[in-house]
Formats: sequence, structure tokens, C-alpha cells
Amino acid sequence: MIVTKFGGSSLADAGQFEKVRHIIFENTDRRYVVPSAPGKRFDKDDKVTDLLYLCHDSAKMGEPFSLHLNRIRARYEEIASQLQVAIDFSDDFAAIEAALAHGASRAYAASRGEYLNGKLLSAYLGFDFVDAADVIRFDENGQLMEQETNTLLSRRLANHKCAVIPGFYGADETGAIHTFSRGGSDISGALVARAVNADVYENWTDVTGMRMADPRIVKDAQYIESLTYRELRELSYMGATVLHGDAVFPVRKMGIPTNIRNTNDPLHPGTVIRTSAGQESLPQTITGIAGSKGFTIISIEKDMMNAELGFGRRVLQAFEEHGLSFEHLPTGIDTMCIVINAKDLAPHLDHVLDRIRELVAPDQITVHENVAMVATVGRGMVRAAGTAARLFTALATQGISVRIIDQGSSELSIIVGVDESQFEMTIEAIYDAFVRM
Repeated sequence: MIVTKFGGSSLADAGQFEKVRHIIFENTDRRYVVPSAPGKRFDKDDKVTDLLYLCHDSAKMGEPFSLHLNRIRARYEEIASQLQVAIDFSDDFAAIEAALAHGASRAYAASRGEYLNGKLLSAYLGFDFVDAADVIRFDENGQLMEQETNTLLSRRLANHKCAVIPGFYGADETGAIHTFSRGGSDISGALVARAVNADVYENWTDVTGMRMADPRIVKDAQYIESLTYRELRELSYMGATVLHGDAVFPVRKMGIPTNIRNTNDPLHPGTVIRTSAGQESLPQTITGIAGSKGFTIISIEKDMMNAELGFGRRVLQAFEEHGLSFEHLPTGIDTMCIVINAKDLAPHLDHVLDRIRELVAPDQITVHENVAMVATVGRGMVRAAGTAARLFTALATQGISVRIIDQGSSELSIIVGVDESQFEMTIEAIYDAFVRM
């Protein structure tokens, strides 16, 4: 059994719907489908979800929103007409208009894109429609209730041989709509795959799998044929965005592989993500490189820090008091570095520094701004002697100064902090050292 999720670009117009139908009917094991709302058809086009947000914001300010809503309706009706699908959206749009006029939530507005697309796709495929509000359960604070969701999905889908379940949203026990973060249809698909114990969770998008590095930086970056969920987690955390980072947990728990595929290139096998790598050979020492800008490093120095009971806890208390979480925490005998998102830190920087001084009386505090973090990830690194030497030699050869180094005990990744001005150069240098060689 295969669960398929299709992103917004895969369902942007009638031509894309036809591609999706061909993919689904090419394999009868593809029985459960999770769609996103229609995405952009061309560069300056609007996503349906963005238009729905405009409707909500206009309604909230007491301004007319019918123009935006009519554009959305025309979009769906155009797709239906071109596909020759007999479906009437009148009642749906009347309900949406009334709900928005009476103060419906932003989450409700955003969810209607997936809801309408799910109804349209189910009619086109001849599959049953299952409203995500009935089977994806959130609590009143908008937190996913995993066990309740799994139970609801399992029971409901057992009664449907083939079904379309819209992505991105669910509801609490009162019926109030809640949504995941943008891109959250990936999570919905993974939840469905877990509930039906799928053999494979296919995530169809507009890219042919994952690449070893951002192709905007490394133009000829190779595709990754296979990686583990742990490696994906490391890469996603550091900026790789092909798959929503939280989508791995439901399927990882069940040992269900995820296959990232391209709707526009369905014959390409894409990238497969598994719980473990098995006995397969490793073509390269590393699996991928990912990173992002926008970090600040706070470096704290104090003699005999390692002997001072509770020192680290008190330092982190200063951040916790201001609602800040750290990204990395490399330490030495007399030094401690906290890597934190610069945007989050900026409004609180002076207060945090003052609080650190009050709590631990450091000898010195140094703040390094405009830092980029780059992770080199690969399960093969633990078995390859000299990996770190190759990496740092490559950076030194290019004149790249490393501000911070963080390597986990599993040796799955090596993370370096560099000046933002050297971010792209760092990724290129690492790729050259391990792939182009």
C-alpha cells in the first residue's frame, strides 16, 4: 500500500491534475492521496493559500474581500471545467464567505484551499473524500494529538478502499480548525501513512529528490539516492527544505520509507529515506551539506568554569527567562559558546548579557554576529579516517576562517560557524573536497 502526497505545484492547474491522475492510476497500490492547495502556475502568480489569507485579513479589518474570494472560486472552477469534472462549489463558497464575514479564524481561512482541492481531486479520481477535520485531531492550543489522530485515521480509512484526505489542517474536539505550519501537508501525509501502515510514503513535489547541496550555490549538485531519517533530520534542521522537518516522525516510528518524487519527472526514482541504511554501499563519505545564515554566537570565558557546579544551567537560565532557545552549545574547559538565532536574540541581547553577568560573573563575554552555520552530514563519516582533516584543509585552502566547531558524538555531522560573507564559499569548498575531488 502506498500513500501519496502532492504539493501545491503538483496541483496548480488542470494539466498538473492530469499528471497526478496518471501517477496514481499507474500503480493500484496508490490508494490514499493527500493534496495541498493549488500553488503558483507561473512566476508572478498567487498561491490559493495566500489569497485566502488576504480574504481573512480584509474581513478582519472590515474591508470587502469578495474580489479575492471570486478569484479563488474562478481558479477551482477553471480546473474543474478543463478536466470536465461535474462539481458545484456554490455551497462551499457561500459557507466560506459567511464564516469569514462572521470572524472565522485565520487557520480556518487557510485550510479552505486544501479542503476545496481535496473535494475536486476526489471527484476527478473517483475516490472517497475524507475531511481532515474529522480525522486529524488537535488540542485547543493547536498542538497535534498524535495518538487520537492515529486512532481516528485508522478507523475511518479502514472503511475506504481509496480516499483523498486534504493536507495541512485538522480540528479540535469543538470543531475549530487548526493548521500545521506552512508546508504542513507533508506532516498530514506522514500521519496517513502511519495510520494505514503503508509500505511507502511518496511525497510528490516539483524537484527530483534531494540534492547533496543547495543547487543555487552548487549548480551541479548530485542527487541523493538514499539517506536515513537521522541524516534527513540533520540536513533539514540546517536548512534543507525539500521535506517538512516534522514530517519524518510519524513514518520513522513505523519504519515506513519516504520517497521524494517529481510530479513532472515521474520516471525518476527520486530520493528514498529509510530508518536504517542496511548493507548498501556508500558512494561518498558524506551524504549532504546544508546550512543557513542569521546566527549570533555568545562566547563566555571564565577560569575553572568546569569545576563550578551549575554553571551551564545558570547561563541557559538567562536565555530561558527571555523565551529564547539555543541552536548549538559547544564548550571547552574554561569557555562556553551559545549559538542562537540572531532575529530572536536581537531585541533581548543587552538584557541577556546583563543577566549572564549577574548569574555567573564571567571573566569575559564576546558577541560574534553575522554568523552562518554549515553542516556536513553523512553516515559514512564515522568509518572514513581523516574526514575532519579533509574538511578543515578544504576551508583553510580557501582562506575561510572557522569561528566555531560542533561535532556530535555519533559523528553523523560536523557543523562549522563561519562569517556570512563566506557562507556560499564554505559549501562550495566542502563539496569540492568530498564530491568533485
